[in-house]
Amino acid sequence: MVDCRASSGPADPRFFTRVGPFDASVLAETAGAELRPPRQGSFPQDGYTGIAPLQVARARDVSFLDNRRYAPLLEHTQAGLVIVAPAFADKVPEHSAALVTTTPYLAWSRIARLFHPRQIGKGGVHPSAVVDPSAVVDPTAEVGPFVVVGPDVQVGAGCIIGSHSVLDHGVQVGADCRIGSMVTLSHALVGDRVTILPGARIGQEGFGFAVGPEGFESVPQLGRVIIEHDVEIGANSTIDRGSVNDTVIGAGSRLDNLVQIGHNAQLGRCCIVVSQAGISGSTVLEDYVTVAAQAGLIGHIRIGAKARIGAQCGVMSDVESGADVIGSPAMPFREFFRNVAVLRKLAKKASGSAKGDSDKV
Repeated sequence: MVDCRASSGPADPRFFTRVGPFDASVLAETAGAELRPPRQGSFPQDGYTGIAPLQVARARDVSFLDNRRYAPLLEHTQAGLVIVAPAFADKVPEHSAALVTTTPYLAWSRIARLFHPRQIGKGGVHPSAVVDPSAVVDPTAEVGPFVVVGPDVQVGAGCIIGSHSVLDHGVQVGADCRIGSMVTLSHALVGDRVTILPGARIGQEGFGFAVGPEGFESVPQLGRVIIEHDVEIGANSTIDRGSVNDTVIGAGSRLDNLVQIGHNAQLGRCCIVVSQAGISGSTVLEDYVTVAAQAGLIGHIRIGAKARIGAQCGVMSDVESGADVIGSPAMPFREFFRNVAVLRKLAKKASGSAKGDSDKV
């Protein structure tokens, strides 16, 4: 019987590679944080061995606090080193060292990556994979079981391609990319250090048709998908290729699971699109736009840089740069909540009037 509880912490070695230990000074340099020694005791001579949440961390673990909601856990933690903001530095237990920074979560991310570095491919093509003779696969790339690499495909150095994925004719994948299992790529040019999680469908035909005298006629989708460097695309997301122009996902952008991007859409640098959001064709997101979960954007509109679209928002027109909108149809946050307050007052008034009329009866 499998012991589901058997684990040595949050990064089970059955699934995650761990390196280390690391001295406190190395961790401080990695995090870009100020190192403060414990007020009682000293740093462990053999360094710190891993990461763990406050409530389970031990003397050679690194933990962090970034949310005030979990501040009570800090008092009782056994962590040997805690990453905190300056406001919590004096609340770190006497036996714990501290890494003090204004960006604790960023520091935590860097230290977690130090202990658990990005997976390195083994190189080579699995015997069950099918690679067209005209494809160019770098010798350092790892091509998994039952992968299909089509004609004229290019796969860069250090890539890992998961089992049962398909790279169709002419696809180009840059260096150090991670492509999960059962991903399909067609009509796509992929930059360096791109991560595509399992089940994503990229480059399929967009939703385009004309109305003829006898019904619908599909319009040829003749564009591509351009995925720039350092993009991450979530599981089961779909990105349509362009109809004439290309669909573009800008450098550093993050797409959550179950995101739909329509044909000809253009995302700028470092955009965030959260789960179940849909962006219709030919819509433009400028740099650093955030689209929250289940939001829907109609086609042919422009969302200005650093705008934020709230959850379940219905966006039917352009949004100015830096604006925060919510609701359907979308409107500024303050206007939305004023409207909600007015509706509640009217509903309460109507309810009171109805009760008064019933009392008269």
